[in-house]
Amino acid sequence: MDILELAQEIIDGRRIKRGEDLSFFITCDLDKLCKGADQIRSMLIGDKVDLCSIINGRSGKCPENCKYCAQSAHHQTNCEVYDFLPVDTILQNCKMNESEKVDRFSIVTAGRSLDNEEFEKAIETYKILKENTRIDLCASMGFITREQMRRLKEVGVTSYHHNIETSKRFFPSICTTHTYEMKMETLKMVKEEGLCVCSGGIIGMGETWEDRLDMAISLSEVPAESIPINALMPIKGTPLEGQKPLTEDEILRTIAIFRYINPEANIRLAAGRALLKNDGEEAFRAGASATITGNMLTTVACATIRSDREMLKKMGRNVEPDYPR
Repeated sequence: MDILELAQEIIDGRRIKRGEDLSFFITCDLDKLCKGADQIRSMLIGDKVDLCSIINGRSGKCPENCKYCAQSAHHQTNCEVYDFLPVDTILQNCKMNESEKVDRFSIVTAGRSLDNEEFEKAIETYKILKENTRIDLCASMGFITREQMRRLKEVGVTSYHHNIETSKRFFPSICTTHTYEMKMETLKMVKEEGLCVCSGGIIGMGETWEDRLDMAISLSEVPAESIPINALMPIKGTPLEGQKPLTEDEILRTIAIFRYINPEANIRLAAGRALLKNDGEEAFRAGASATITGNMLTTVACATIRSDREMLKKMGRNVEPDYPR
């Protein structure tokens, strides 16, 4: 398989499907793979880099047992614990991100879902954000009902984030309090309600390359418009605290593969950028077209919004937001 020829075929309209032999992705020359992924990104996405920022709207005491997560009540970590943040706190953070020219802003809440009182707080908060800012709004609030999804859309939320985390095969190895199928049903509902689907996962949890390929294919079948790729940053007190961090080459190969399989999606750098040189500059030459910027949830970001914008502008990328006038 000539990987650069495949890149051109994808640019011309070919799409990789489940059932194809994808083993060549694991062994092909990394430099050529990244070159092809960047060509796909350039032709099908362009030079715009989508910048998003998140605020931890409710922290800790999550009843789910995801092995990687500092916020799970099942693990002994130093995670900060607090209820849904005041509206003014979230609005101030949102306005700061808008002033720094971030494209979208998301409230992320720990837990399986929000109770009725907290969900009403979320709705009121989004109303105020919509009235006072021009930034695109995203939500990440776990398993929600179709009616809740519709209400979020009514108050201005345009995107919903809900990671599938890994492959269907490997999922039970990292979480047993909910299922992969529940995740996929939520994404189906997001799609049906007309919101942008933002869904990706975490690499470096002990999964195989075949698991990563399967996750990429599953996301292409949704299809997801935004795919955050997190490289595990092991957190003390979680079951994965002793997991060996991935190499830069492994992360770059994963990003490039996801670009080949999801050629029209925003492949988004998320947690783990500290494992990459120069804040992940090479990842933007390997198919990445978006990033979470600013402060992360429970892992420290190594780059600021301004330094991200400066690096990307030097690369010739467009980091100007398309806010409504």
